[in-house]
Amino acid sequence: MSWTVDSARELYSIEQWGQEYFDINDCGEVVVRLQDDEGRETAVSLSKIVQDQGERGRPVPLLLRFRNLLNRRIEALNQAFLQAMEASQYKGAYRGVYPIKVNQQQQVIEEITEFGQKYNYGLECGSKPELLIALAHLKDPEALLICNGYKDVEFIDLALKASQTGIQIILVVEMPGEVDAILDRAEALGIEPKLGVRFRLSAKSEGHWAESGGDRSTFGLNTSQLIDALDRLKNRKALKHLELFHYHQGSQLPNIRVIREACQEAARVYVNLVNEGAPMGILDLGGGLAIDYDGSHTNYISSCNYGLKEYATDLVEVVQNACNQAGVDHPTIVTESGRAVVAHYSVLTFNVLDVTEFKLHEQPEAPLAEDHQMLKNLWEVQARVNTQEPNHLQECFNDTLFYRDQIRSLFNNGVISLRTRAHGEKMYWYTITKIADQLGELEEVPEDLATLEANLISFYYANFSVFQSLPDHWAIEQLFPIMPLQRLNEEPMNQAILADITCDCDGKVDRFIDVKGAKRHLPIHTCKPGENYLIGAFLVGAYQETLGDLHNLLGDPHVVSVGVEDGKVVYTNEVEGDTVADVLSYVEYDPKTIEKQFRAIAESAVREDKLTATQRRDLMDSFRATLNGYTYYEND
Repeated sequence: MSWTVDSARELYSIEQWGQEYFDINDCGEVVVRLQDDEGRETAVSLSKIVQDQGERGRPVPLLLRFRNLLNRRIEALNQAFLQAMEASQYKGAYRGVYPIKVNQQQQVIEEITEFGQKYNYGLECGSKPELLIALAHLKDPEALLICNGYKDVEFIDLALKASQTGIQIILVVEMPGEVDAILDRAEALGIEPKLGVRFRLSAKSEGHWAESGGDRSTFGLNTSQLIDALDRLKNRKALKHLELFHYHQGSQLPNIRVIREACQEAARVYVNLVNEGAPMGILDLGGGLAIDYDGSHTNYISSCNYGLKEYATDLVEVVQNACNQAGVDHPTIVTESGRAVVAHYSVLTFNVLDVTEFKLHEQPEAPLAEDHQMLKNLWEVQARVNTQEPNHLQECFNDTLFYRDQIRSLFNNGVISLRTRAHGEKMYWYTITKIADQLGELEEVPEDLATLEANLISFYYANFSVFQSLPDHWAIEQLFPIMPLQRLNEEPMNQAILADITCDCDGKVDRFIDVKGAKRHLPIHTCKPGENYLIGAFLVGAYQETLGDLHNLLGDPHVVSVGVEDGKVVYTNEVEGDTVADVLSYVEYDPKTIEKQFRAIAESAVREDKLTATQRRDLMDSFRATLNGYTYYEND
């Protein structure tokens, strides 16, 4: 069967995880479908964006942001709940809030609050810096600003005072002592607070963050603490301020059944709070809305067995049924979906710098008469790999390993030269490649040969840092869709692991999406001489930018926001990546001091006649150019 673009779509599952946003065009290039302000769609090639930005002086690695995708995700989330409520005649409203911690970048917050005004879309903060961000950007008086996390007096005072501007700020009680702390400051300032309580559900969670739910979860009040908080509010005649009930089950919840169970428990607690005399009115169901990273649409940790419509419909149904049974008014439903809103928004693009291939299809030179017998034996084995009988291939494999090990032992004992050993290694890889190429024709592959293909996977050295740009892949084995950005009308004949440029054994991507879970290699093309072969890591808009670290002092990549106007690509919010001087300052070095210190060393070399004055000048020019340059590999 001949290779087509549809074959590439199937191989990389782009139609599943990319939804309606990403595709492959007839030229074999990955495209993003962007809409202008009138809703007209244009398919934009990612490789052409990278080329355009390179010509503008922003080489890869390059982070692409798509404002239109962010807007469409907010719209899809809100429409899903609005349609579910309309279909079931739900009497309450829906208010989404975006958790700032998911991606705190200024451009992200600005665009969420700008477009979100259409839906009174709010923000959630969990620290003083995030509170400041929210106060500076949330201008919609109908939107909610939900304050989670641990709150000191400074945090409480600022939130209470800011509520006087008309912002709907709700202080959520996370710890038992916060009830009195908030009420004390509210009384001292003479400001009526809006309060919420966070509850630890007994319902279990699933996925990477399973421990963030259940009785042993870190945050929130347990049942007895919740009752104590209610009693304290009653004793201080402050129960009237309790408006919101909140729980957080976890992030990237793959199973809708688990989500329904938690919502059912929360809805029961909510109606009991109303029966206790609290005014309530807002039920915050927290985060957890997953995205389908691998396209399998299952309850695997990198996927989800539900979509937006089912998620919204099920939550509305559970809350509605619980309230109807208890005779309680339908509350405003709040969700704190972050990952599902911003993941599609960003794509990391980078290029391949070099390749180490283990497969060897070109036959090495035959050994000479004076060469060692072990080399001749290895040559004889490769000539025998001409049958598809399982036992014969197994015998050839065993002999190849034996003679290779003998050659290595001879080298270690000083009997043969390094050149002879290298000749033997070439014969070994050539023979192993011949054996592996015939395994596909066997009805049953011998056990020893089943993993042979995995040992032939190539290393593609790529211009990025896993620790800076894909930290969740390293830290929690999160899978991201990764694929070539071009030549997808050609069949990728190689298999690769991606190694980054951090010189760290963990600095690699060796787990890739697959509809059956995960695979250990990426189907990829053989790089052509002089080709700028590009790869994209998708769905990286959530957490990756803010969790990244400075391993090997590789800083933030260049960033550009991409849109379309009248069918043409436009670039906005271009952000220069970190220079070497930037990252040195992050770890407490003063770039000027470093330059001064090295200048003294260079001048000393001139005095000692190790350098001429001209060489000193050239050396300092190189030093300054490096100091002000990109932290990543540059071709120029």
